[in-house]
Amino acid sequence: MKKKNGLLDHIEFLYGEDIALDFHRKINELISSYRGLIQTRGAEITFNQEDTILITYPDSVTKTGESPFRTLNIFLSKWVSEVISTIHILPFFPYSSDDGFSVIDYKKVNSEHGCWEDVSALGENFQLMFDLVLNHISASSKWFKGFLRGESKYKDYFIMIKQDEDLSKVFRPRETLLKTSVETSTGNRLVWTTFSSDHIDLNYKNPQLLLEIIDTLLFYVSKGADYIRLDAVAYIWKEKGTSCIHLPQAHRIVQIFRMIFDDVAPWVKIITETNVPHKDNISYFGNGKNEAQLIYNFTLPPLVLHAFHTNNAETLSRWAGSLVTSSEKTTFFNFLASHDGIGVMPVCGILDRKEVEAMANRVELLNGSVSYKDNADGSKSPYELNINYLDALCDPENPNEADAIIAKRFLASQAIMLALKGVPGIYFHSLFGSRGWIDGVKSTGRARTINREKLQLDSLEEDLTNNRSLRNLVFSGYKALLTARTSSSAFHPNGKQKVLHLHKGIFSILRTSPDGKTSVICIHNVQNKRLEVKILPSDLGIDQMKKVKDLLSDNIYFVEEDTVKFLVEPYMVLWLEVGID
Repeated sequence: MKKKNGLLDHIEFLYGEDIALDFHRKINELISSYRGLIQTRGAEITFNQEDTILITYPDSVTKTGESPFRTLNIFLSKWVSEVISTIHILPFFPYSSDDGFSVIDYKKVNSEHGCWEDVSALGENFQLMFDLVLNHISASSKWFKGFLRGESKYKDYFIMIKQDEDLSKVFRPRETLLKTSVETSTGNRLVWTTFSSDHIDLNYKNPQLLLEIIDTLLFYVSKGADYIRLDAVAYIWKEKGTSCIHLPQAHRIVQIFRMIFDDVAPWVKIITETNVPHKDNISYFGNGKNEAQLIYNFTLPPLVLHAFHTNNAETLSRWAGSLVTSSEKTTFFNFLASHDGIGVMPVCGILDRKEVEAMANRVELLNGSVSYKDNADGSKSPYELNINYLDALCDPENPNEADAIIAKRFLASQAIMLALKGVPGIYFHSLFGSRGWIDGVKSTGRARTINREKLQLDSLEEDLTNNRSLRNLVFSGYKALLTARTSSSAFHPNGKQKVLHLHKGIFSILRTSPDGKTSVICIHNVQNKRLEVKILPSDLGIDQMKKVKDLLSDNIYFVEEDTVKFLVEPYMVLWLEVGID
């Protein structure tokens, strides 16, 4: 009986037995070529409560006469090094559109941002996450230009479609055309484009293409990547006559990546970006060891927004109570805002159509916009809410709200994300209290620009040091939350989590450290009014409780008659460490 080899089995599944041994040899040769280039940074996957990830473009903050990477490094080292462990640098490669996600060359740093030495310098102060934009590449890339010229190497790097080919079953995340007409050396051809005419889908049925992508992965690790984000990984394998999303072959490719990292860089964490319903999203955990270590918790942003819009956290609480991970090697990547908008596909089956439409209508009243996707029946439905998250929480009937209220409500939303089991991902403009960039949208004509403003260093730092500015209120409050979170083992990503149903206007969870020695009751008021709550030791599953200490204010509350009672002010956050002596 043939001895099982996991990598070889995956290759045979994808490409058949005829070429499997030869392709297996090529992958191993590629791995060997990188062994001396990759600096060991750990022996295994580990998490702790100090894991905090900041999501940023390389040029989110700029200074005249200085490379954006250098400016970013100096700025972040000064302001956040005590509370942020990892920087997720959004695509920093040469690109032709989509603010970096239409990559021209996977292995070059965009000269407008800096160079690989600048990336390495940032890596001396923080761990790093790189994007692998693996579903598609730019129409301006060497690969696609070679395809258009008919060069044999690139002939099968892309997917050609016939004009009359029925692709009606293919899941469409956009309103853009799936078939894009291009002029090649052999005449006009149609190529597969899931997201736009400048995002040309790659053909993973060609093993040579997969080898190129594996080479890119290993190159990124050799350049200091501790996390690899797999962008739009759900779409990478196409089988005509299917939905072309979440196919078994896509999972096998992720498993190949994990096996390679286990061999040459076992500390590297894979994070999958799949903006889809929760059940499909968590499938990328695999068996808990063989696929992603983190998955984007895409359901969280719209459910938190819904809780504040409706003054009711019950739906959020029920969903949070269902969250489970598959092993101590996996956890959720919790986030509320990113460079994109707020996806609403993940709440399919959790919120009904009217609830989603109510959120979308409110976002439009707050100067945001709504992006739609095409459905199989020809109808359209909301896909993404394009708005700054701080703005999305505002009251459209009260446009002159005080900055103190705006900041407090926003920080309450962020505290929910920070308290949940997992690793928090914090967008640059959230941490530093930005508003939506309306002028940017008008300039580019693209809805997602609203969340992608580039800030001038001097102006940003002036706002951050102004005690009366919204930026200062948000940043100082956010930093206090992060300081409290990173200091308590109760917030360990692999700790326990129990939802407490205290009041419909309260989102509350009990977090407990993996060793069971430290517990924190996390209370978040989603309403703009004072609420009274009480907690019994039995709610927490313990026999006695003598006092609780708020990690944010250092206030101590004593138990009276086996009950702790609180008046929770509007949008208040309490993180109460439980004391039994």
